[in-house]
Amino acid sequence: MYINKAILFGNLTRDPELRALPSGMNVCNFSLATNRVYKDRDGKKQEQTDFHNVVVFGRQADTVNQYLKKGSSAYVEGRIQTRSWDDKTSGEKKYRTEVVAETVQFGPRSSGSAGGGGRKQDDGGADETPISGGAGIEYPKDDINPDDIPF
Repeated sequence: MYINKAILFGNLTRDPELRALPSGMNVCNFSLATNRVYKDRDGKKQEQTDFHNVVVFGRQADTVNQYLKKGSSAYVEGRIQTRSWDDKTSGEKKYRTEVVAETVQFGPRSSGSAGGGGRKQDDGGADETPISGGAGIEYPKDDINPDDIPF
């Protein structure tokens, strides 16, 4: 058995781009940045950033385009795929490796941000609505303190 599974958690480096395929299905592309912190041989703290191209299809592409923006955090599960094509202008063969997302979950929203992550804020700023999977759930306006959870 072979496994092709990618799991990423990072921040969007640009706003998602939504397009429609000739079949009518929507496809959304975005880039995700992930960081790795490590110590080098001298014991100095180093940080490495990697950038990942992500592709989402169908209804999930619409949701990603609507709610995620540059700087939003997201959790992505999918498979790695490399595609190739011939560049029309130079005639060269081009390659692109990307994660074809099966699942995209929005990360925690940053405080004071209306456009990133978990909820969308209306122009009035008072009402917040959940994005998906939360029909009928009322979310607290304040952050939850873990010390208040009884278990």
